[in-house]
Amino acid sequence: MAKEKKFVESITDMEVDFPQWYTDVVKKADLTAYSSLKGCMIIRPYGYAIWELLQRQLDDRFKETGVENVYMPMFIPESLLQKEKDHVEGFAPEVAWVTHGGEKKLEERICVRPTSETLFCEHYANIVQSYRDLPKLYNQWCSVVRWEKTTRPFLRTMEFLWQEGHTAHATAEEAQERTIQMLNIYADFCRDVLAIPVIKGEKTEKERFAGAAHTFTIESLMHDGKALQSGTSHNFGDGFAHAFGIQYTDKENKLQYVHQTSWGMTTRMIGAIIMVHGDNSGLVLPPRIAPTQVMIVPIVQKKEGVLEKAAELKNRLAKVCRVKLDDSDKSAGWKFSEYEMKGIPVRLEIGPKDIEQNQCVLARRDTGEKIFVSLDELETRVPALLDEIHENMLKKATEHRESRTYVAKTMDEFEKIINETPGFIKAMWCGDQACEDAIKERTAATSRCIPFEQEEISDVCVCCGKPAKHMVYWGRAY
Repeated sequence: MAKEKKFVESITDMEVDFPQWYTDVVKKADLTAYSSLKGCMIIRPYGYAIWELLQRQLDDRFKETGVENVYMPMFIPESLLQKEKDHVEGFAPEVAWVTHGGEKKLEERICVRPTSETLFCEHYANIVQSYRDLPKLYNQWCSVVRWEKTTRPFLRTMEFLWQEGHTAHATAEEAQERTIQMLNIYADFCRDVLAIPVIKGEKTEKERFAGAAHTFTIESLMHDGKALQSGTSHNFGDGFAHAFGIQYTDKENKLQYVHQTSWGMTTRMIGAIIMVHGDNSGLVLPPRIAPTQVMIVPIVQKKEGVLEKAAELKNRLAKVCRVKLDDSDKSAGWKFSEYEMKGIPVRLEIGPKDIEQNQCVLARRDTGEKIFVSLDELETRVPALLDEIHENMLKKATEHRESRTYVAKTMDEFEKIINETPGFIKAMWCGDQACEDAIKERTAATSRCIPFEQEEISDVCVCCGKPAKHMVYWGRAY
């Protein structure tokens, strides 16, 4: 038992050192491993299983709107990258370059994709000729490389997995509609699958994606009061189309430029799941993203009939949820600690006395509550319980965000809040980047978004006192 207790105690208390707690959970739950190249992570089977579920469910939502999956090369010639000036300048510090093929120096440097706008643009320029060719609704699942100085598993690594959607439309109205549609898909996915509430809004010009006309974002709040950009959707207007010559002939036989969008979500959402829902015992996985929703743990499994009954329950539950049976010879206490660490939503305990009474015990990971359930009701009670756990986790995360969302009318209030009780800060802004820069310099807080749901906290900018244009969410962020 001493070793089992130490297994849990080896996690740093999140209130003592949140970054170390995060690292401990990622390591102890066996989500990732270190690679020989600093800043790159090996995603272990359990971590990748979470990503697969996220990918599958998000991909289904994309396809319901007509999106098709494609795949683009991972290499981009420097001349192609240079075609959109703002875009290349925005990514220049993070680009990894290939300069040699074997031992031969290349005549032109090749970029390892940090994102694929230029590749999609080149492709669209080749395949779009008429209004009949539009819209093009493409997405790809791939990895990208950004040469980060400071890295942390899932949150910021030199190579990470993501999806990037790229669409082309005949009109500005269609492009804007698609941009907001995809943002809403991300927001609904976070709420309905990840049990993470988000704030929807538009990025300021300073925080806008390089080359975009408008960038929209969903922002979530982590347990420690820091924000995490959780998904973005960009309206490119026709800027890329002009740079790459993407034109089509309209119904009046006139040449027009297409209007484009781009949108993405990454493996950093696994980091969000950890930091929004986790506790000092490890992961707490939302049921709809958990690789194993129910783990069956036999009690006194050497007793005749226990393992047989456990296997029977597994076969029954397999029809309604993702279930596993641990019939190893490890102690029940060890198993309890292990699956608590891994965040499995429900642990089903079945022993000789339970069998006699035609019942089992369902232990909830989110609350620790134990429920006695008749075996006759198992197929209906377990799915209902999983839904209840999801709703409870969403409620808890929403209450946490609301309790850590503050209002500041002056810079003194702003600084006091950000230093003493970090979280989201709602404050008015004049729209001048000089004030945005000054706030960041004084507080290390950045503008997270101009929310769609505006409030008039005051009529003057929190920084300069001039007339305010927008209410903005601010915060320190990952």
